[in-house]
Amino acid sequence: MSHEASSDSQHGHGSTAALALAAIGIVFGDIGTSPLYTIQECVGEHGVEATPENVLGIVSQIVWSVTLVVTVKYLAFVMRADNRGEGGILALLALVPERVRNPAKTGLRGVGFVTLLVLAGAALLFGDGIITPAISVLSAMEGLGVATDSLSHFVVPITVAILAGLFAIQRRGTASIGRLFGPVMVLWFSVIGLLGLSHVVRTPAILGALSPHHALGFLAHHGFHGFKMLGSVVLAVTGGEALYADMGHFGRRPIRLAWLALVFPALLLCYLGQGALLLAHPESAAQPFFGMVPRGPMVYALVALAAPATVIASQALISGVFSLTQQAIQLGYFPRVEVRHTSGEAEGQIYVPVINWTLAVACIALVLIFERSSRLAAAFGLAVSGTMAITSVIYYLVTRHTWGWSAPRATALLVAFLALDLPFFGANLLKFADGGYLPLAVGSLFLAVMVTWRWGRDALRQYYADRADSLDHFIATLAPRGIVRTPGAAVFMASASAGAPPVLTHYVDRVGALREYVLLVTVTTEHVPTVNAADRYTFEALDHGFARVIARYGFMEQPRIVDAVRRAAEALGRPIDLKTVTYFLGRETFIASDRGRLGALTEGFFSLLSRNARSATAYFEIPPTQVVEIGAQIDL
Repeated sequence: MSHEASSDSQHGHGSTAALALAAIGIVFGDIGTSPLYTIQECVGEHGVEATPENVLGIVSQIVWSVTLVVTVKYLAFVMRADNRGEGGILALLALVPERVRNPAKTGLRGVGFVTLLVLAGAALLFGDGIITPAISVLSAMEGLGVATDSLSHFVVPITVAILAGLFAIQRRGTASIGRLFGPVMVLWFSVIGLLGLSHVVRTPAILGALSPHHALGFLAHHGFHGFKMLGSVVLAVTGGEALYADMGHFGRRPIRLAWLALVFPALLLCYLGQGALLLAHPESAAQPFFGMVPRGPMVYALVALAAPATVIASQALISGVFSLTQQAIQLGYFPRVEVRHTSGEAEGQIYVPVINWTLAVACIALVLIFERSSRLAAAFGLAVSGTMAITSVIYYLVTRHTWGWSAPRATALLVAFLALDLPFFGANLLKFADGGYLPLAVGSLFLAVMVTWRWGRDALRQYYADRADSLDHFIATLAPRGIVRTPGAAVFMASASAGAPPVLTHYVDRVGALREYVLLVTVTTEHVPTVNAADRYTFEALDHGFARVIARYGFMEQPRIVDAVRRAAEALGRPIDLKTVTYFLGRETFIASDRGRLGALTEGFFSLLSRNARSATAYFEIPPTQVVEIGAQIDL
């Protein structure tokens, strides 16, 4: 069973209250800004008329969706499944036993079905990362059009400017502005909660929405159209996955405290307040959120608060995509790209330039194409509901195969979760032609990249394994072949922890010489966020000046080869001048043809990814002036 305290024990650097405040600023931005557009989408131009029965039914669906999906599913259950304190879909995958994750002779070219499912969920989150900033900031700026008609045509340009500025500052890191996030979001939740409460007091009939019979009655009365409406209701729980993904930053207890003490009550009051407004003034259906305040200066003030709140919501998602990219790289599912650490204090604060500017271009393009949040909402929800359903399935595997739950117990929980997730996902599929294709298209592209990269790297390892010489035999042939041993130390990067690395044999065959001291360094990524310092390295001294080093890292860590070489020199008692060490790495050129096991199309795509991936020299932080790359042409 999971250990309830394991997540929180890692966050002793701050009090629970302080961590809860920080969590309010980071974790709840996405779900906290959903009131800007959720009810508007349900009863606006794509929804139903704002009759009392419809309003009560819609608000009841939203209230119970937020309660069951976020409070019950994620906070009460899913957040128990932490991987040494870390959460998120890739961390959840790592908890599934290898025999279940990638069973022998099943799956797609060595990628098991469970792994493929999780990669699909991760890919959908990339799609979510493109849509969330666009719809959040655009919906906030649309308040200007509510305040005065004369500002309507400025909504899109201002949104584009804000998004451009948001992505431009990513390279500076968020440590400095991050301190403001908590207080701003506390103000946001306090304001929307009090606004909602003021309308509930005026129209208490909305409290009837707290009864689930209104939600069920709405579905029964509207039939298929009621089912389609779930595609809009799901907007209220977008961001629920972030509670789980950001667990490693704050701990389980602070997130639960923040949700139950402030965020959950504020959201419920805001949704009830918008419903109360519609009961009293059905004509406010076009903009029920901004309609809660009188037109004029009060709307400007609310826009001024909504703007930073949506930027914070976008920031949280952008940071989440950065973190997901880093994890995928470390686990071998994504090509190496530049990952910059923007804080010397916080390990999790990173910046991924290629992902940042890809998101920037895509977000701005969406705003320019769709122009209104109501149009963009059709594209929103599919990625979120798809990932939530996948999380439910993987959580079932953890309860069944890792924690040892009985089949009836684990299955009953899975059925309960999917009873929430699948209707949302199905309703969003119906929006495919209206924009739902966007997250699927983006997700499919990222899934193709991740699967192809994994196939290619596995095929490359097998290619070398089939041709590898045993290290003992290689060493034994050095003297008979007259190989000259020159002074100094050399490091050869080895993908496998056995046999002679191909880069070593190629070098010796062509040069006929070898340094007198040779380190064979293998880097492995464990299915844990971080590796304990005591377990980081394994050193083995071999004959004739050879030694083997295995460096282990977690999927949230950055490998550093120079540190491994330094530690090896100390542990093996062989002083090394690190400035004179030569590092030998392989660089492959792939020949795409039908003769290889991958086939021309797959190998061609893998070759494209490989050419554009960050060099191993930069990725492993090896001094470039001390590197020798040895090339080889290979048909996989």
